[in-house]
Amino acid sequence: MIYTVTFSPSLDYTVRVNDFKSGTLNRTASERIVPGGKGVNVSVVMKNLGVESKALGFIGGFTGAAIVGMLAEKGVSADMIECAGLSRINVKIKSGEETEINGQGADISEGNLAALMEKLDALGRGDYLVLAGSIPSSLPSDVYDRVLERVSGKGVLTVVDTSGKLLKSALKYKPFLVKPNNFELGELFGVKIENIGDTEKYARKLQENGARNVIVSLGGGGAFMLTQEGETIFTKAPSGKVVDTVGAGDSLVAGFISEYVSSGDLYRAFLRGVATGSASAFKDGLAEKSESDELFNLLTTKTGKTE
Repeated sequence: MIYTVTFSPSLDYTVRVNDFKSGTLNRTASERIVPGGKGVNVSVVMKNLGVESKALGFIGGFTGAAIVGMLAEKGVSADMIECAGLSRINVKIKSGEETEINGQGADISEGNLAALMEKLDALGRGDYLVLAGSIPSSLPSDVYDRVLERVSGKGVLTVVDTSGKLLKSALKYKPFLVKPNNFELGELFGVKIENIGDTEKYARKLQENGARNVIVSLGGGGAFMLTQEGETIFTKAPSGKVVDTVGAGDSLVAGFISEYVSSGDLYRAFLRGVATGSASAFKDGLAEKSESDELFNLLTTKTGKTE
């Protein structure tokens, strides 16, 4: 089974406003509200690709109930822990450039965290656990470590998609996959990544520190993978008009896992991930299977491996 953890799920309210002006009344040209949070996005995209998962996390109040209800409408199984306060609403205003206002989220107690740990005790060999995103202020700063320690030694394949100290600390638990972008990779080592050689150099440092497989997203430049066998793979991004990059990285993770659980092939999983991430970037919303399939078929005919 595949499990995702979102420490602070959200309702993402996106509005398009023609010629937005602060300090006065604006009216929307269009609006959309969807459940959000990196782990939630991974679960939604995997469902779109025909792969089941269980979304774990913390919710609060009527906004939390709305998140669970929307996930159920999408066919995503959620097992959220109810907390005090309200799940956050993230507002994204699009008018030429994008302005974001993110809420604070529910108040997660030590008892709530203990309840999550008990759920994690059900995981075993062959299960996947996806930890993604930042953590709210109500949680201890070492919560990634606590979760990874809880499943350590049980044969659970862990996927970590975060940055900075959270990523650095997670490496000692030998995650099956980590997925920084080029900026996050350079930031972790205090350098500026300027070319694919730099990307490979510092991806190998992640591997030396414990990561088994490393994918580095390069934005419009494509993506790079260093496998657990030491093989390197690079692909350019598929051609297309970028509409919205929100959720593209989560879609890459979802595409990778969905293909890997089916084929066990890291190369195909990497290409499926890139295809799915790109498919989400080329639209409002998250990728559907037909959109992922189209780009995946293009990539499998064009991409080669590098040594």
